[in-house]
Amino acid sequence: MELNIIHNEDCRTGMQRYPDNFFNCCVTSPPYWALRDYGVDGQLGLEATPEEFIATMVGVFSEVKRVLRDDGTLWINIGDCYSSSSMTAHRGQRASRNQQGMSGISRRAVGNIKPKDIVGIPWMLAFALRADGWYLRQDIIWSKPNPMPESVTDRCTKSHEYIFLLSKSEKYFYNQDAIKEPASMNTHARQGKVPSGWDTGPGDHQRKHGRYSNTGVGWNTTSKNDPSDKRIRPSRVKNNASFDKAMAIMPDKRNKRSVWEILPQPFPEAHFATFPEELPYNCILAGCPEGGNILDPFMGAGTTGLVARKLQRNYVGFELNPEYISIAERRLLNQLGMEEYATQQVQELKEERNSAISDRAEVMDLLDECRLQLEYLDNRFPTGTTANILNRLEIFLDKKQQP
Repeated sequence: MELNIIHNEDCRTGMQRYPDNFFNCCVTSPPYWALRDYGVDGQLGLEATPEEFIATMVGVFSEVKRVLRDDGTLWINIGDCYSSSSMTAHRGQRASRNQQGMSGISRRAVGNIKPKDIVGIPWMLAFALRADGWYLRQDIIWSKPNPMPESVTDRCTKSHEYIFLLSKSEKYFYNQDAIKEPASMNTHARQGKVPSGWDTGPGDHQRKHGRYSNTGVGWNTTSKNDPSDKRIRPSRVKNNASFDKAMAIMPDKRNKRSVWEILPQPFPEAHFATFPEELPYNCILAGCPEGGNILDPFMGAGTTGLVARKLQRNYVGFELNPEYISIAERRLLNQLGMEEYATQQVQELKEERNSAISDRAEVMDLLDECRLQLEYLDNRFPTGTTANILNRLEIFLDKKQQP
């Protein structure tokens, strides 16, 4: 199957070419409902009602579930919106220059959604996917320290979005250690310290003053021989040698928390909704082993694919807009570095020929084939760097020939 590729087609049809249980992980950010018109036919997100949008998304992720391994995970970044009393634009009309990227569909109140209501798209989707058989494992808050300003005076400025972690099965791959975060210096503040107001005299604080003391509320530890007292329990004071030993070494890592503070990452090109690399970075590290396969059915500007390759994972993406594919491919080519690109090209050609590079003539044959591919890339998105790339590729291949 093709890997490390972005297909210019609807993900619902494109995924049908991939077999069951193929991908380790899916990391994606679907088009938000009624937010933007991306300017291509067949785009999702312009459905007339939230319910129609959710039904469409459930269909997409049903196919994702088929191609996902049984131990695979799905990470979805999804935002919300408010209903309004008027249309944001005429439905079906492309955005004007000063409204570029704005939706061409109404978010006017429908059904039991009133004007000014928050629609609740993220949780509607999460519950719908759970009803469709997914395990809804966690809601993660993407906290934005520098959110977009809003001209509202009757509510707080929105500064977060949701990331949902879902799994195909009850047991699934999750690398907790890969995304552990630095432990706070206050994580074990009680170590070596006595809380203010505690009685350190004979008899210990808990027995004399605590919840389970003679005078406190809770189990009556003085009536141990009274069988009628159902609250009797032995003392549970953590004050022994093993506990002291465990607390003697301050851990420098802790399990990652469910609020991720990540700065939105500016992107100079034409894609409107590029999430920062740190977001898929966490998801991929936790959800996919090295060498595994990542799926993004809404690839956009290619962030998921870019991070996957940086982490030595493979990716497959789908994107309807060919302009965004060009942006994504340019990012991949520019950021991944030419040595990786050259290595990949040579390795693929070696595998096709099922032989090692043995002499200069064969190197030149390979170089000619690489030149054709590079010229194709240069035609797709002119960069003027083809000659430089070929020169570096020749140097790289020469080095491969040296003993």
